[in-house]
Amino acid sequence: MQHLTPVELSQWLADAERVAPNLLDVREPWEFALCQIPGSINIPMGHIPSEQARLDPDACYVVICHHGVRSYQVAGFLERQGFAEMINLDGGVAAWADEVDPTMARY
Repeated sequence: MQHLTPVELSQWLADAERVAPNLLDVREPWEFALCQIPGSINIPMGHIPSEQARLDPDACYVVICHHGVRSYQVAGFLERQGFAEMINLDGGVAAWADEVDPTMARY
């Protein structure tokens, strides 16, 4: 599993010459409704085992949560299921709000 800081992810998403990663937000729907990184899809952590068929095992995913703990667990789980490129967003949306988008809602 790889790790990215919010600033590194922001730079990647802004780079038109790089293929953007898939953004997988594993927070609960109420959390996702409060704030999210644009372009993210939401599959709550507890639904990942039953919903993983929706995901492409050959694609690159940056996994996102509130502080980076749930996303780390989900990225590790998906790696063990054969997913090729899983990246954890260190610090989650809380760090994204601190380092990239200070206008983002916090909770």
